[in-house]
Amino acid sequence: MHSKPKVFWIDAVGCNGCSHSFFNYPEIKELLNKVELLYHPLLPSPEFKVQKSDILIIEGALKTTYFPRLDFNLVELISELVKLSKKVILLGTCSVYGGMFGEGVLFNKQKEGKFFEFKEKMIALPGCPPHPEWIAYVIEMLVENKNILLDKENRPKEIYSYTSHMGCLRNEYFEWKIDALDFGTKEGCLFYLQGCQGPFTHSSCNRILWNEVNSKPRAGTPCFGCTEKEFPKKNLFKTETFMGIPADIPLGVSKRAYLTIAGIAKSLKNDRLNKRLIDENN
Repeated sequence: MHSKPKVFWIDAVGCNGCSHSFFNYPEIKELLNKVELLYHPLLPSPEFKVQKSDILIIEGALKTTYFPRLDFNLVELISELVKLSKKVILLGTCSVYGGMFGEGVLFNKQKEGKFFEFKEKMIALPGCPPHPEWIAYVIEMLVENKNILLDKENRPKEIYSYTSHMGCLRNEYFEWKIDALDFGTKEGCLFYLQGCQGPFTHSSCNRILWNEVNSKPRAGTPCFGCTEKEFPKKNLFKTETFMGIPADIPLGVSKRAYLTIAGIAKSLKNDRLNKRLIDENN
């Protein structure tokens, strides 16, 4: 009988939001039964000690000033754990890029991070927090020793080859440049007036729904771009424009194509969509 893969889950500087996201995975008990949990800061597990693992999960950002554990500062401790692991899951935007708390393990925003030399054993799962289905998918694949296709930033392509914009129920409004006038609405696009980051954000949030029913745009809230290096960006609820044109063009669209399509949309009128927006605001 094969031994179960050993999992060590370390909390760096963060809010434990990634753990709490994982706790909402419907089949968490069955998944945890497939591994030997060496340590988790919030789950019943053996005493904390530096040891070898098959899967090291790092949640949170790096700070050298963080209080010491076992006579190591945080960076030294993670260095020891990474060296003793076979695979490393960087869980959440703080762990991957630094987020709002410090420096990321693999990247420091746009730059290479302190542990970039170990990139070959790392799998990046940015998100604030990552969807529980994403976390479970990666753990399951590693437990079953299956290959995970990664992009150039070590994110699983199965999850991050899409943008949040794909699958958004408001895409027709986006194409016709019909704006939602406020949060919490059902009609209108949230990009132009509310700062939605969906067209720039690598995630499958509108394809793999939260609690199997919802996403930010479906609830009338703009996407925050929480899987990206720049998160959290300044002026979160504003799309910067220059003479009415977004400063940043949506991913996968050339500037010329965008201007052409936008010009056509503005010259025409979609009475059906405009009526729905008017009716909602009356």
